[in-house]
Amino acid sequence: MEEENVILVNQNDEQIGLMPKMEAHKKAVLHRAFSVFVLNDKNEIMLQQRAHHKYHSPLLWTNTCCSHQRDGETNIQAGTRRLHEEMGFVTGLKELFHFIYKAPFDNGLTEHELDHVMIGYYNDEPKINPDEVESWKWMSIEDVANDIQLHPEIYTVWFKIIFDEFYHFLEDHKI
Repeated sequence: MEEENVILVNQNDEQIGLMPKMEAHKKAVLHRAFSVFVLNDKNEIMLQQRAHHKYHSPLLWTNTCCSHQRDGETNIQAGTRRLHEEMGFVTGLKELFHFIYKAPFDNGLTEHELDHVMIGYYNDEPKINPDEVESWKWMSIEDVANDIQLHPEIYTVWFKIIFDEFYHFLEDHKI
């Protein structure tokens, strides 16, 4: 299977090229990504635990799904596609904001991403893809914030950044 390309961007989110995903992570090149947060009508977030065989952050808890946009794909199209691929359902998504972060991993790879954060609503159980997702659960925004303080090591880097700096955006979008 051919490796997917990521979209290289500048600080203004303007596309400047394409690069194979692993090469971009080895070279720590800034590229476009997205993080989807799905909430239910109790204002709980659907969290996923990343699959045990992921090349970085295996078994860590994170937002509902995340990945990289494909060339020519809008943020909403990418989020919708990946939500279906990882969690087995589709729901309407809305873009909230974006931010840039850089996080090196123990395996020599580095995430350097301009991350577009989106939100959607859903009340049923997902049909998780075991190639991508180990487990899932609903948690209130407040419980997530508290648990990150108590157990930061069980959450992904980008998820902790979003909660540390931006969780008020999630709270402001209650149903």
